[in-house]
Amino acid sequence: PEVPPLFVGLNGVQGVGKTTLVTAISRTLSNPPYSLATAIFSIDDLYLPRSQQAALASSHPANPIVQHRGQPSTHDIPLGISVFSSLGSGSFTKIPQYDKSAFNGHGDRLNEKDWKGVNNYGEDRVKIVVFEGWCVGFRALGKEGVRTKWEVAVERKDRGDYRGRLGYLELEHLEFVDNALGAYDELTDRLNAFIHIDAEDTLYVYQWRLEQEIALRAAKGAGMTDEQVVSFVDGYYPAYELYSDRLRAGIFKEESGRQLRLIVGHDRRVKHVMKI
Repeated sequence: PEVPPLFVGLNGVQGVGKTTLVTAISRTLSNPPYSLATAIFSIDDLYLPRSQQAALASSHPANPIVQHRGQPSTHDIPLGISVFSSLGSGSFTKIPQYDKSAFNGHGDRLNEKDWKGVNNYGEDRVKIVVFEGWCVGFRALGKEGVRTKWEVAVERKDRGDYRGRLGYLELEHLEFVDNALGAYDELTDRLNAFIHIDAEDTLYVYQWRLEQEIALRAAKGAGMTDEQVVSFVDGYYPAYELYSDRLRAGIFKEESGRQLRLIVGHDRRVKHVMKI
């Protein structure tokens, strides 16, 4: 029987260089001397269609972190499981595509006819699947775990030495996202290896994402303002505060040797490499 593909997860904050690394991995593995067919799959392409995202937001109007795509609960996990299963069996697979520019930047899933097909007839079967995204590998903390981190953040905020966002949110809103995150384990548990691009200081994400948007504005003539970028990152930052420690400790529970942690400085250059 044919050996199933190797599933590699890749996590990093916005702007850290995930796309650059994924492109390099794909180019290296798909060319000699390896010549391994490689598929790239982003968790961003699992975002809910616009209508479902709007319904989620309207059903939780007081929860600011589900008013737009991004947080756990805004992805179509059954679709992701279906794609993983199809890739794992070596079958023809259509990988979803999401258009972030649709609906004035609110985004929407492309029609299935526009999805990319892999394992087409006559092609080499995919041997490597790289699944990348800002929250790939996050694991739910449970109510007590979320409460503990939230209480520490609130205490620091009240003391005045706090630079994060977690402490400004309601606990129940964080618990909603954490509860949704439990379903993501079905994807995480299928990963064979994991790469975590970690920042020396997570706050670098604000400057990095701003640089991305400046480049986008230069290329397309439109994009978010600097203030909108800050607000955009604010929506993601609480999840970094909640789930980064678990990533750093290792996502494979008791198993070791399957995860790399690359620690990068403000210039995005790797300063330390740890095998976990």
